[in-house]
Amino acid sequence: MKNEGELSRRQILAAAGFIGLAALTGCGSGDDTGDSKDLSKKQNGAMKEYRAGQQFKASKPLSFSMLHNNNPVYPLKNGWLFWKELTRRTGVTLKPVDVPLSDYEKKRSVLIGAGDAPFLIPKTYHPSEVAFVSSGAILPVSEYVHLMPNFRNKVGKWKLEPELDSIRQSDGKYYLLPGLHEKVKSGYSLSLRTDVLDTLGLGLPTTWDEVYDVLRAIRAEYPDRYPLSDRWSINTPYPVAALLSYLGQSHGVRAGWTYDNISYDAKADAFVFTGAQDGYRGMVEYLRKLVAEKLMDPESFTQTDDEAVQKLLGEKSFAISANPQELVQNYRYNLERQVEGAKIEMVPVPLGPAGPVVMGGARLENGVMISSKALTSDSFVAMMQFVDWLWYSDEGQRFAKWGVEGTTYTYGGGQYALEPGISLMGSDPDAPKDLQKDYGFFNGVFTYGGSWALVSSSFGPDEKAFQDVMARREQLPVGPAHPLRSVEQEQAQLWDTPLRDHVTQNTLKFALGKRPLTEWDDYVTELKAKNMDRLVDLHNKARERYTKENG
Repeated sequence: MKNEGELSRRQILAAAGFIGLAALTGCGSGDDTGDSKDLSKKQNGAMKEYRAGQQFKASKPLSFSMLHNNNPVYPLKNGWLFWKELTRRTGVTLKPVDVPLSDYEKKRSVLIGAGDAPFLIPKTYHPSEVAFVSSGAILPVSEYVHLMPNFRNKVGKWKLEPELDSIRQSDGKYYLLPGLHEKVKSGYSLSLRTDVLDTLGLGLPTTWDEVYDVLRAIRAEYPDRYPLSDRWSINTPYPVAALLSYLGQSHGVRAGWTYDNISYDAKADAFVFTGAQDGYRGMVEYLRKLVAEKLMDPESFTQTDDEAVQKLLGEKSFAISANPQELVQNYRYNLERQVEGAKIEMVPVPLGPAGPVVMGGARLENGVMISSKALTSDSFVAMMQFVDWLWYSDEGQRFAKWGVEGTTYTYGGGQYALEPGISLMGSDPDAPKDLQKDYGFFNGVFTYGGSWALVSSSFGPDEKAFQDVMARREQLPVGPAHPLRSVEQEQAQLWDTPLRDHVTQNTLKFALGKRPLTEWDDYVTELKAKNMDRLVDLHNKARERYTKENG
């Protein structure tokens, strides 16, 4: 499964600017004081004139409870500078309810179900919030974003409304405040031993056809080895999950980690079944060709990450999926120590039939749910202002990521630099201090999204070159809103899992040659027998209904 700090899961979150309510009114539920629509009584500690770009400072000391996803890489410490400086700047003390990363989603559900959830519930990936909507346990946050000028400003400036509208619920509201990106940030691609390519007189491939040619040339030179032996098949429902994600993207479909049964076909202006699309078949055919011609190790689909990496380091393979962090800290670092003259590079995702594209909706990330109990607090308005500053203002995002200027970092000439003696994700292995472990900054609970200048400020040279290319690619159209009603959600779930399992199993069978591709039509017929068409029809009718009811 993906580690935190790698690719975020396929989880495209929701939000849009809410206009039309007066500054002190809003709709909500769960307020037993009887005045939930009147926010004038919930202004304790709030700033009277709070604007985008302004430092939020509560007019009196406040504290808010917050669920905290405790990452074992940087376990929570009460003495972090993050907590102390946050209170100094905002007048707010956060009270973290600490939950281990491995148990976060389960514990979150238990707390919400029992009515014991803290006010702020961050690190929530869409569609996890949907499960809590019908009970009224979480707020329809779209009713309150008029209190959040930084949030609204970024949604408007970066033209995020279409992406955000696409996951409103059947009542027209959304229940999650997402992380917002100015540009798409890509995570994974193929990495290759460039010293081997140089010896063979080959350049870095830019298309999947060129990848095929390069792998064939390597195989010809090393006939006893598989050029590509891949990873990210264990602890994930999808084999070679990273490779399928970016190979699928090149064919215009979601696959691997990004797979979803339902996809939006812009040309047909309709939702379709992903695993039956021509693009999905093209991806599977390419994968089969690599395996059949012994260009890809068939053990890629079952081996552990360590086994795959050891084959790379032992020169039993010469290509492997990568993300920028793994490329630098694992592959390159170890190759340089084990193989004289070894060099490895990660290429921008090779181009395929879909052209220079990235999947739609990738500018939204995990976000924050707010417990309905928060609306009973007389400090509700101040809390929303605080959330807006910390998660959505330029200054709040800079603080959460880099810390305190002059203490943890310096800034000049458009560049951020850690103070001497501080390391970030292995940037200085000999440093006595770590920005995450010792100071609490760059914490995935608070650090995501933002302007491209800020997001890219932590990129090393490799990642910067990679992301600059990927950020210029066209984002495929985002599907229109098509929320299901609760009864429909239950029915869709009954169909969704067997269909997803069948797609996954047969993707593997086709790729390994255990099922011939001449049986593709039979495979699609099997999907129909598992209610594929009924699931697609359910989503298209939901889209029609939503459009009719909400315009």
